[in-house]
Amino acid sequence: MKIQVKNLDASANGDLELSDAVFDIEPRADILHRVVTWQLEKRRGTARGTRERADVARSGKKLGNQKGGGTARHGDRRAPVFVGGGKAHGARVRDFNPSLNKKVRALGLRMALSSKARDGSLIVVDGLDVAEGKTKALVGQLGALGFGTKTLVIDGEALNLSFAHASANLKGINLLPAIGANVYDILKHDTLVLTRAAVEKLEARLNG
Repeated sequence: MKIQVKNLDASANGDLELSDAVFDIEPRADILHRVVTWQLEKRRGTARGTRERADVARSGKKLGNQKGGGTARHGDRRAPVFVGGGKAHGARVRDFNPSLNKKVRALGLRMALSSKARDGSLIVVDGLDVAEGKTKALVGQLGALGFGTKTLVIDGEALNLSFAHASANLKGINLLPAIGANVYDILKHDTLVLTRAAVEKLEARLNG
């Protein structure tokens, strides 16, 4: 598929042929759901478990006679009622380490890119150079380009520092290198902006 390339001042800068294998495949909700769920679960840390009665290193000797001592009937010092005893009904270890086939993850990324290209929320720009890295210079250009309320900008191998400095204080604009492109962030934003370098990197990564 072919898309028009723009400059940051919204002027046209020729056309770019996008790979149909990356930007023009039919999105499937089940694949996108699996990849997003996998991403969010990978972010979760391991929940720490507490030591219960069987895990505490204390004497297992019975404290006293079952009857006649004038105190409660205790088995040993590991009971939860004692200081240093085990936790009653404590938290269990929960380790979130899901797995997902690499081919499914790559397919999900291709589908996310295709969904943005199909609904018209994909913008390709030639570069991200902002004069002196000034926010004021960038703000006037964003409206003409058609940036949405939440916009994800993906650059090439390294981030453009002038654009990063200019957009740092702008709400709703997030910047990623091509290597950081992922399904969750692409779907979460209203508009996806790719540079020429980002398109080359993504096509090389997903076509291979």
